[in-house]
Amino acid sequence: MSLNLDAIRAQFPLEQAVFFDNPAGTQVPRRVVDAVSHYYLTMNANSGGVFSTSQRTDAMVEDARAKVADFLNAPSPDEVVLGPNMTTLNFSLSRALAKTLKPGDEIVLTRMDHDANVAPWLRIAEDHGLVVRWVDIRTADCTLDMDSLEAALTDRTKVVATVHASNAVGTINPVEQIAQMAHAAGALYVVDAVQSAPHIPIDVQAIGCDFLLCSAYKFFGPHIGVMWGRYDLLSSLPVYKVRPSKDKSPNRWETGTSSYETIAGVGAAMDYLESIGEEYGAAHRASYPQFSGRRQTLKAAMSVLMDYERELVAHLIDAIQKTPGTTIAGITDPARLGERVPTVVFVKEGHTPEAIAEHLARHNIFVWNGNYYAVEIMDRLGRGEHGMVRVGLAHYNTHAEIDQFARVLATL
Repeated sequence: MSLNLDAIRAQFPLEQAVFFDNPAGTQVPRRVVDAVSHYYLTMNANSGGVFSTSQRTDAMVEDARAKVADFLNAPSPDEVVLGPNMTTLNFSLSRALAKTLKPGDEIVLTRMDHDANVAPWLRIAEDHGLVVRWVDIRTADCTLDMDSLEAALTDRTKVVATVHASNAVGTINPVEQIAQMAHAAGALYVVDAVQSAPHIPIDVQAIGCDFLLCSAYKFFGPHIGVMWGRYDLLSSLPVYKVRPSKDKSPNRWETGTSSYETIAGVGAAMDYLESIGEEYGAAHRASYPQFSGRRQTLKAAMSVLMDYERELVAHLIDAIQKTPGTTIAGITDPARLGERVPTVVFVKEGHTPEAIAEHLARHNIFVWNGNYYAVEIMDRLGRGEHGMVRVGLAHYNTHAEIDQFARVLATL
């Protein structure tokens, strides 16, 4: 069943512009705004009290956590940590893991990752005398060099950290294979799924990773981060926490007072995705016989979005390639679109990325320019000084918007 774009777009504040900056954060449906407001109006209190608003807050958090667990196919809601953002959560994770490592232990990082999955590991390496080994990319199509990964793994490797889908070039990495390679070396595997979670079904059990981090504001929710981890690790790692807080997972990772209003919004974002699965996902449910109920519906929803977004990104790549003087970094072969998410970066001869973004913005087309914190890959591609123009699509975008973008780009 094709998406009813008019009905979907009516739920989002999209009328003011062509919003193509979705990799930096998607728009939110009305139900998320209402959920945040409803929290303040009906249950605004801290957690753990004996009075009604506190108890409603606790029930809401438990409900939202269970929904995210279904979204990720986590074995237990107690493995879902909700925190300020992915970066902060990853710094907490890296600091806790650092306490278990010793000088000379090794961490494997890639030239593809967002700095939120690089800097936390570089910092603990510097502080604790750890060795960092780098995995290269193939610049021709911006895919991970798996031979380079194999070479980086040694008997001293303790942590492997990679992105699931690149926030710059859109490449989807073979995370199941990487998990097997990391575990064969005796290492833990940490996945940055910030850019994959909005576009493809996520299954932490199928991936086989030890930790996976993502951001609700990338998949139609408020500004809050999510970390999934194996319960045994979340329960045993020497996390940094205040003494009176609960020493059980996930509470021991959620330092201070949580942002309860945004957690309410996360639950509403899950409800929105579930509604997509209910309305459009019937044909996809059969692809997930191992699931039932909400888990199956959410997987079907993400499959629906994935199918439509592949149509969009094919159109976008074609439109950019037909614009004289443009160069795209990443996978462009129509037969390989299943290997990328709908995030495309490009440059155009004679114009800086900033000038291109400003030109588009004057015509109410919103894109990003620069390195988008993907420092390593921009340097590797020789784009460290100015970066590139990034166009990132979501399921509420349309083919007509891509045509409009192409017309404006051609007028440079």
